[in-house]
Amino acid sequence: MSRTLTIPDDLYEQLESAAHVRGLDSLEALLKKWQANEESLQRRAETVRQIDALRERLRKKYGQMPNSADLIREDRER
Repeated sequence: MSRTLTIPDDLYEQLESAAHVRGLDSLEALLKKWQANEESLQRRAETVRQIDALRERLRKKYGQMPNSADLIREDRER
């Protein structure tokens, strides 16, 4: 199903220019790319939320984890 959207000519030209700057051949391609980027950002945000939740569960179960950077540094020096 297709829909028609009326936008001002100056905005259309700006969007079309933005598409060409990104190497895209149409405004439709630009909109698809923006949608894909938005979905990617949402997936990343969800992944970060899950990591934070896991970190919090581990902290509650085991307490504050020590920073292992010093241990890794010592190990490399051997």
